[in-house]
Amino acid sequence: MASNGNGSVAMNGNGLAKIQTHKKHSNEICHDDSGPTVKAQTIDELHSLQKKRSAPTTPIEGTRSPFATLSEEERQRQQLKSISASLASLTRETGPKVVKGDPARKSETPRVYHDHHIAPTIVVSDSALKFTHVLYNLSPAELYEQAIKYEKGTFITSSGALATLSGAKTGRSPRDKRVVKDDDTENELWWGKGSPNIEMDEHTFMVNRERAVDYLNSLDKVYVNDQFLNWDPENKIKVRIVSARAYHSLFMHNMCIRPTPEELENFGTPDFTIYNAGQFPCNRYTHYMTSSTSIDINLARREMVILGTQYAGEMKKGLFSVMHYLMPKRHILSLHSGCNIGKDGDVALFFGLSGTGKTTLSTDHNRYLIGDDEHCWSETGVSNIEGGCYAKCIDLSQEKEPDIFNAIRFGTVLENVVFDEHTRQVDYSDKSVTENTRAAYPIEYIPNALLPCVGPHPKNVILLACDAFGVLPPVSKLNLAQTMYHFISGYTALVAGTEDGIKEPQATFSACFGAAFIMLHPTKYAAMLAEKMQKQGATGWLVNTGWSGGSYGYGSRIKLPYTRKIIDAIHSGSLLNANYKKTDIFGLEIPTELEGVPSEILEPVNMWSDKKAYKETLLKLAGLFKKNFETFTNYKIGKDSKLTEEILAAGPIF
Repeated sequence: MASNGNGSVAMNGNGLAKIQTHKKHSNEICHDDSGPTVKAQTIDELHSLQKKRSAPTTPIEGTRSPFATLSEEERQRQQLKSISASLASLTRETGPKVVKGDPARKSETPRVYHDHHIAPTIVVSDSALKFTHVLYNLSPAELYEQAIKYEKGTFITSSGALATLSGAKTGRSPRDKRVVKDDDTENELWWGKGSPNIEMDEHTFMVNRERAVDYLNSLDKVYVNDQFLNWDPENKIKVRIVSARAYHSLFMHNMCIRPTPEELENFGTPDFTIYNAGQFPCNRYTHYMTSSTSIDINLARREMVILGTQYAGEMKKGLFSVMHYLMPKRHILSLHSGCNIGKDGDVALFFGLSGTGKTTLSTDHNRYLIGDDEHCWSETGVSNIEGGCYAKCIDLSQEKEPDIFNAIRFGTVLENVVFDEHTRQVDYSDKSVTENTRAAYPIEYIPNALLPCVGPHPKNVILLACDAFGVLPPVSKLNLAQTMYHFISGYTALVAGTEDGIKEPQATFSACFGAAFIMLHPTKYAAMLAEKMQKQGATGWLVNTGWSGGSYGYGSRIKLPYTRKIIDAIHSGSLLNANYKKTDIFGLEIPTELEGVPSEILEPVNMWSDKKAYKETLLKLAGLFKKNFETFTNYKIGKDSKLTEEILAAGPIF
């Protein structure tokens, strides 16, 4: 029974107590803890209160910035004008009407820009009648929302990472990569046998560019990232990526250097632009096309076009190829390497193909990581090209690679992984989609990453080889000519597939440890490396992380703790003071003893029970080196052939 305000009980006709709704007296015992009502009249208005506007960017002081005297509205207009120009059709000579914001948010008043001052050659077209919405430099959280809502096959995993699919292509398509051959690049770039540069003409590039731009302009929205390459402030490159998928935008957000609000305000015109229309195929009847996929680079226009592949790694490696062209023009050496620095400031570079241990050995808890894959070596020291890491995930475990495992969290992109449909826990051993599963994350997700990612000149240059033939020593000290020879060779050995019963090792050579990405002749990069090493007094080392005591199937893999002891001795400088002896055939200087490593394994022949088989295998590998190097023997380095002769003499002699 409920009492009314006068202490009496109010009853309904059916005998139930009435609910009193009039105001209670302040001295009543019952406490009213209800809050005030929301300041919204509709559910849409309530949702609009959920998200507050971003705080204004740092004020621009003085006249330091070209936008210093501009209003916010004018700055936005110039930004949209720049994006419209990037998306301009060459046939219509004008960019689309670009609108900043998500087309799904109808209530927002769009900021529109259309460059009208150039008369289009086509009077009217469907593309001129619509808006292209631009989602500009979105945050990871915003890109998560876009990807999950609009891209099938995108999920949040149990660790918080974004799992997605790259479509039919789960790796790069090097045979579909093209570079425009013009009057300049014909003489500057490496063409022909062994080169990764497959030519196309300017006209064909423009056909593919128009196809990509028209596709992007036909969409309701495109993602635009304005970011940087190279942590060296004096040699920073501005890049713009226009893409159709949130996955691609988040991938590049992680892999490129992320601008500060001030840098974004001052960004202006990019130095290089990528048009990623990977969901749309190229026309296979177009000249130079061999499939429905085409990745095209035009160095004169500073543009790259992607058609027919959604694999995000094409953007990363495409930009790396561009850096291999732009940086040497500034007398800066671009390198496909890992890089770390000790607490005393000693820098080491790690070169190595897949499976050699480059990532494992360059990630050292006793040293700071500058970068895991792409670097520049300038007059002031080394710098990371990227702002993130792109790690392989197959068979990843917390025990083996704790830093990489723990970096897979909110903001990280997981490509083509398999996960439990209920718990969303990733099974890194599952190869159902592809063996090339990957994680892309910002470099600051690695605990011992050095920020900014720059360091002094390298003290050691370490060339890693996983020699499955079992004849290369665990460690060798190289002179300059030998360093150039093995750098140009870029050797490792892989074990053949077992489905046909073959267990014979297969030698793999990749010039400069990254032949797929270099633009100039390998000897040009090698000459720059030798010049910098000589000037800075750096030492070259060849480290075998492969087999000992026999080839694959007979010998055993060199133990990782032994390799780590070798690397530690290189970092500390103690290995420089060791006693050395020269090997046959390859003429390598090997230490006679090294603390923590059994002396007998330092000389490969000691570990082979069949000495004859050892000699035969050694000669076989030497022959493979010699055959591979025939591609480079006729290339003259410098004004005479003296340096070329020195490099050839540094190879195996038999």
